[in-house]
Amino acid sequence: MSKNNEANRKKNKKKIDQKKRKTQNAEAERKARLKQIREDFKAREADNKL
Repeated sequence: MSKNNEANRKKNKKKIDQKKRKTQNAEAERKARLKQIREDFKAREADNKL
């Protein structure tokens, strides 16, 4: 395999890995935000019952 193909593969893999990491981070942020919203809602419901 030529050096150029090897370099292209490494560069492409790096791009794909960055996209995966970005997606995973976005998913983690979304889950954390939803969890916070649920907790806030439960707290508000508890306050309303009192």
